Amino acid sequence: MKSMSIKDTYPIQAMVLDKEEARFTNTEEIVAYIEEKIAAHPVAAYIATFDHYVHTKNLPEHEMDEKIIDVKIVVFCFGKELPIPQIAAVRPRSIAVVEEADKFTITFMDAPNPQAHEAMTNWVKGVKKS
Repeated sequence: MKSMSIKDTYPIQAMVLDKEEARFTNTEEIVAYIEEKIAAHPVAAYIATFDHYVHTKNLPEHEMDEKIIDVKIVVFCFGKELPIPQIAAVRPRSIAVVEEADKFTITFMDAPNPQAHEAMTNWVKGVKKS
């Protein structure tokens, strides 16, 4: 996992794996694994899986790296507390899975809740063969 900032604003965690390093062979398998982790979590609630590849590809005017062959985003929420109304602005959470011919890039935005952040980190690390 690597911590980085996208566009100098968005703090994210990213893991890039060669396909040989992954426990799974495609985006669908990784998404199913993440959905299982969400279902097993005592607080997390699954919301949806968004097919970002199809959405972007079908736009009349779009830009996409030609190496990308699939992109899915799993959307879920850990929200067990609403201490202030503004906290809703950082919910829900998501994990993105991007597939290229030879690798996967799996990313998520840093969570303000340390337990949620740790859970997502562990889920993403679980994609890698041990």
